[in-house]
Amino acid sequence: MKKLIKLEDITKSYRNGDQELQVLKHISLEVEEGEFVAIMGPSGSGKSTLMNIIGMLDRPSSGRYYLEEQEVAGLGEKNLAKVRNHQIGFVFQQFFLLSKLNALQNVELPLIYAGVHQSKRKELAKQFLTKVELKERMHHLPSELSGGQKQRVAIARALVNSPSIILADEPTGALDTKTGVQIMNLLTDLNKEGKTIIMVTHEPEIAAYATRQIVIRDGLITEDSSQKGGQ
Repeated sequence: MKKLIKLEDITKSYRNGDQELQVLKHISLEVEEGEFVAIMGPSGSGKSTLMNIIGMLDRPSSGRYYLEEQEVAGLGEKNLAKVRNHQIGFVFQQFFLLSKLNALQNVELPLIYAGVHQSKRKELAKQFLTKVELKERMHHLPSELSGGQKQRVAIARALVNSPSIILADEPTGALDTKTGVQIMNLLTDLNKEGKTIIMVTHEPEIAAYATRQIVIRDGLITEDSSQKGGQ
């Protein structure tokens, strides 16, 4: 299998007055193409910080991060933004849809940043909204959509540039149980199609959908276990 992500001895610290708070402590981790990984841990464990570093939304204090064998530290801000837009799709707990844009326009946004022509943008956005079963709702504003529908729009937006990795931060956190199951089934289907998914969650029943669970406590990986097939 192709190695997508390699973290070597990653640390992350923040200054708080005279004190230094170490959030991540010498994390080493590899993720292969096609894996479905759940990162778990209690609040304050460092799991979201790790996700932000993998997503290049934050930089480590020390250590090396390789994405598809390219060291991320060597990338300038412009190239980082390009890699984020093309290689990583983000799904967040709070959806982060623009309220004045309809579902179709929200999904088009990454394609605008990528410089894709307008007609091609609309075609791709429609294609991915259809994929997440929102063909009939594509002209609705976020305020006219349910929580589950908003998350489907967010997933379509994450997929539209055909990234190699989907990062999902508490993707069911704002949803009821039934809708959460629907979203997890959708992510599972995407993984079966070959997408690499890395998900942060504090819920064991959500982590059970993944084929690999990593537990972080006090900035350290304390467990890393694989299971065949997820749920």
